[in-house]
Amino acid sequence: MKSVTILLNTINDVKVFVNMVSKYDFDVDLISGRYAVDAKSIMGIFSLDLSKPIKVEIHSDNCEKFLEEIKPYIQ
Repeated sequence: MKSVTILLNTINDVKVFVNMVSKYDFDVDLISGRYAVDAKSIMGIFSLDLSKPIKVEIHSDNCEKFLEEIKPYIQ
């Protein structure tokens, strides 16, 4: 499992991020405070406080391609 911190500034950022995550078979969770949501759920992401950085937990050890793809959002 790997973790990074991201920031999603706009509605379009959220849509693009969900489309990126949805291409992969492994689970990805977003954690903000005490809330954790599935990163493939656009409604779940909008339930988080997007004004603050969000922790991403990737449940795979083979995720270099995914990390490279989300690099624009990593803090």
